[in-house]
Amino acid sequence: MKNISIKILSALCIIALSYDAMAGNKDRTGQGAAPEMLINPWAQSTGIFGQDVGYVSGVEAMKSNIAGLALVEKSDIGLSHGIYLTGTNISINNLAIAQKLGNAGVVGVNIMSVGFGDITMTDYYNPEGFGTYHPQFLNVELGFAKEFSNKIHAGVAVTYVSEQVTNIAALGLAFEGGVQYVTGKRDNFHFGITLRNLGTNMHFSGPGFSIDGENPQSTPSIPVTTQYPSDKFDMPTYLNIGASYDVFLDENHRSSDSTPKHRLSIIADFQSNTFINDYLGGGLEYGFNNMFMVRAGYRYENGIGNPASSQTIYVGFAAGATIQTRLGAKGPMLAFDYSYRPTDRPANGVHMFSLRFMRK
Repeated sequence: MKNISIKILSALCIIALSYDAMAGNKDRTGQGAAPEMLINPWAQSTGIFGQDVGYVSGVEAMKSNIAGLALVEKSDIGLSHGIYLTGTNISINNLAIAQKLGNAGVVGVNIMSVGFGDITMTDYYNPEGFGTYHPQFLNVELGFAKEFSNKIHAGVAVTYVSEQVTNIAALGLAFEGGVQYVTGKRDNFHFGITLRNLGTNMHFSGPGFSIDGENPQSTPSIPVTTQYPSDKFDMPTYLNIGASYDVFLDENHRSSDSTPKHRLSIIADFQSNTFINDYLGGGLEYGFNNMFMVRAGYRYENGIGNPASSQTIYVGFAAGATIQTRLGAKGPMLAFDYSYRPTDRPANGVHMFSLRFMRK
C-alpha cells in the first residue's frame, strides 16, 4: 500500500511539472471557457482564498482538492450561498453530499449554480429594453477519493458544465485529480497538490447564432437562414500546490493525556493558471478546541493594487470564521462558516455563507 501511495504522488507530481512547463498563455487572458469553474463556493476555504489544498477535508474538498474528500468519516452534507460582487445581483448556490463506502473510499456529488438576476434585453430597435432574460450556469461534479494510508489521500472527479443564455448554450466536461500528504510528529505538516479543470473544449451554439433574411438574387425572393459558427474555448485549467504547518500553542502546558486546545496553522500556496495571472499567497488560521476558528489570508498576483495594470477585482485580502458543535452526544457536527473578500469598486466585496452537517 505504501508503494501504491508513493506511485500516486510521484505520478501527479510528474503531471504537475509537465503542466507547469507548458501552461498558461497569459496573452489569452479572459478567453477561457466556463470562468465559474474558478469559483470556490465554500466559506471555510474562501476565508483564505482557497489556499487550503494541503488540509481541506469533507465536501469542501470537491472545489479545492478532491483528495480531501477521503477524510469523510461517515457522511457529509453541505449548503452554501454566495453574494458575488455585491451590487451586481450575481449569486452562487451550492449543494454537496458525500458518503463513505467502507474501505472502498468516499463518493461525493457537488451541484453549483450561478444566478445573474434579471438582465434587460435590448436590440437595435429597442435600446431601452423589451424584456428580461436569465442566464443559467450549472456545474455538477462527481468525485471519488480514497485514503491509501494515514499519510496519503488521493482522489479524482469529473464535472459536467452547462451554460445557457436565452437561445444559445454550451456544454463541456472537466476532470481533476489531487493528492494530500500528511507527516510530522503530530501529523501537523500537510502538503497538497491538485490539477483541476482539464477538459473538453466548449463552444456556444443554438438559434441565437442564426439570422433570418432573404436572397436578393432570387425572384421572387427566397427566405434564407444564415448560421454563424462560434469559436471554441479551452477550460480554465490550473495547478495548485499548497502546504500548512500546525503549531499547538498550549502543547507545553497540558497534561500528558490531554489534547491541545489552541492551534495555529501557517499556510503557503502557489497556483499556476492557464488564462489569468498566477497566484502566490499564504494565511493563518487559529482554532480553539475544534469548535471555533478564525482565519485570514493574502493572495498576490502580478499588478494587484495598481489600477493601471491589475487584472483582478480583488484587493488580495480574505478573512473568515467558523463555529461548529456536535448535536447531542452522538449526533452530527453542525458547522457554520462565513468569509469576506473585499474588492475594488464598483463591486462591494464577496460574501460567502456555508452550513455543513458531518456524521462522525
